[in-house]
Amino acid sequence: MSTTRHGVQGIRVLGASDVEAFTALAEQDPVVNVFALYRARTTRLEPRWLGGEVWGRFVDDRLVAACHVGANLVPVQCTDDDAETFAERALTRSRSVSTVVGRHDAVRTFWHGVAESWGPPRDARWEQPHLVIDRDPDLAGDPRVRRTERDDLDRLYPACVAMYTEEVGVSPETGGSADLYRARVAQLVSRGWSFACFDGDRLVFKAEVACATDHAAQIQGVWVPQDRRGEGLAAAGMAAVVRMVRAEIAPVVSLYVNEWNEPARRVYERVGFTETARFATVMF
Repeated sequence: MSTTRHGVQGIRVLGASDVEAFTALAEQDPVVNVFALYRARTTRLEPRWLGGEVWGRFVDDRLVAACHVGANLVPVQCTDDDAETFAERALTRSRSVSTVVGRHDAVRTFWHGVAESWGPPRDARWEQPHLVIDRDPDLAGDPRVRRTERDDLDRLYPACVAMYTEEVGVSPETGGSADLYRARVAQLVSRGWSFACFDGDRLVFKAEVACATDHAAQIQGVWVPQDRRGEGLAAAGMAAVVRMVRAEIAPVVSLYVNEWNEPARRVYERVGFTETARFATVMF
């Protein structure tokens, strides 16, 4: 603990008894923090379910910031000072995370604190528009878009691998992880969080809900095969997904996109998404 003009401060690992305080903190921005809120709801902040820890920063016994530290390291409601303090904490242990992702300012500050020790990342994307829609989309949706079913898995899984490889730069099957990744895809299907459009037997559009709360759902994995791009499949597909998600999962739909991906940004603008924040992602 240290005493400053801001009061007595400290960091500790959060647990089940902190869920209410953590939820109240994350709900200060429930759309940006949808991942953190979803993880709190599904794990109750128990390390065995988290596959990691959540760190909380306290001032005079009040939780003022947090940091999810699992496969993804995600700052929650962090000022620059909070991010610097969490970076100092991170340096006391070896790096276990594969991605640092969240609001641009917090991620950049955290990264500056650990970069020398953690070494060069595989990729760093510093300007990622965070987009939101909380109303009906501006386009009619493709009526062929539907939730996927287990029988679709043989057509869906290769598309998921192709999207991930194209977006991240490495295959999700690298290092013998194919079974684990296929199980993740199947889990999204079983939850009703996987959507696709088929032209005959061929998948021509897909998207998934990555995480969701009663307030918001975050979309991931939007993809159209390269030879079918430019036909409007993504825009019409996303419009259909937004309608279904808002009707059946959460009233607000969000996602974040690479700044340089102009075709995708045009698609989301046509659907009716608007930018509300900037994200950054550092990948190892």
